[in-house]
Amino acid sequence: MNPNFDETPKREGTDCVKYDLRKEIFGTDEVIPMWVADMDFKTPDFIVDALNVRISHEIFGYSFRPEIYFSSIIKWLQFQHNWPVTKDWICFSPGIVPALNFCTLAFSKPGDSIIIQPPVYFPFFSAVKSHDRNLVLNPLLEKNGEWHMDLIGLKKCIVKNTRMIFLCNPHNPLGKVWLEEELIELANICIQNKILIISDEIHSDLIMPGKKHHPMATLGTEIEDNTITCIAPSKTFNLAGLSTSSVIISNPDYRAAFNKIVGDLHVGNGNIFGTIASIAAYSNGHKWLNELRQYLKKNLDFVINYFNKRITLIKPLMPDATYMIWLDCRALKMNTKELHEFFITRAGVGMNEGSTFGPGGEGYMRMNIACPLSQVKVALEKIEKAVNSLR
Repeated sequence: MNPNFDETPKREGTDCVKYDLRKEIFGTDEVIPMWVADMDFKTPDFIVDALNVRISHEIFGYSFRPEIYFSSIIKWLQFQHNWPVTKDWICFSPGIVPALNFCTLAFSKPGDSIIIQPPVYFPFFSAVKSHDRNLVLNPLLEKNGEWHMDLIGLKKCIVKNTRMIFLCNPHNPLGKVWLEEELIELANICIQNKILIISDEIHSDLIMPGKKHHPMATLGTEIEDNTITCIAPSKTFNLAGLSTSSVIISNPDYRAAFNKIVGDLHVGNGNIFGTIASIAAYSNGHKWLNELRQYLKKNLDFVINYFNKRITLIKPLMPDATYMIWLDCRALKMNTKELHEFFITRAGVGMNEGSTFGPGGEGYMRMNIACPLSQVKVALEKIEKAVNSLR
């Protein structure tokens, strides 16, 4: 197994959101797509091979998740994060975003308050508002390019009917790995106020060298009991289209409530191919992931260096994790609409505009660099030319 991340299959014409919806999203298909969070790299051979073996059987009827499905997750979490979990803690969800919605339904009622910390992954907003819950914003704090949780502000925005907080750990779009001490402080505030922590840790395998991910549930028995953790192989191995995720719940009462919602909605069966891919990924993916992280780090270093030396009006935030880079474009002095149109029409690069991640995201763009370095270079050259044209 020697993955070649410099060569990728052509994705146009495969009903691919990232490429085939460019005209719908950006008004033109003449942009380099560096937006939605999936990778352009080929799916690892060991996953494709496992799927091909199952496909060759030619019958795809009702199925269940076998013992190895659970044991592969358990071994992965132990090896990657030193996190011991047991089989009964592992609940199924067809995705992390569905899991957030299931948690809203399971652990709150209409009118209850749920806290999020923007700028943050935008489905957090809809997972609250779509079910008539009260969305409470506790924005992150930024100073000189450094971002932190506002834990003083968190205490102030808690009210009697505050039921949950959605945590993004590592953070999307910042790519920030939260420090152990700030996670513990957040957790203690939540425990004191009987607020359940829903921790989205889907990017937790994509940690850059020298950084360490701290699963919230590993930071103490009481914290574990008050935390629901969402994970998936989808970002790590680019399997989002197979709709298979896990929700780790050690607290039996919370677990029963979550599983009841999944059962009542009849979405717990999953699909054969998601199960097979998950088993293959978690059983065989350690070496491939290490090579992926090395390649992503090379791309990240190139992008950071390029902006710092050649496009100095845009300030990149070096991520601790993920393959997304948060770009501070405020020096361009454009409003949200102008910034969005500038990158589409002048640069020809399609990215996520920062305000879609909520308050604090204005003036920023999110750039996906999980593609061959050659494509990254072309995109940066186009951005450089566009910025220089403003002078």
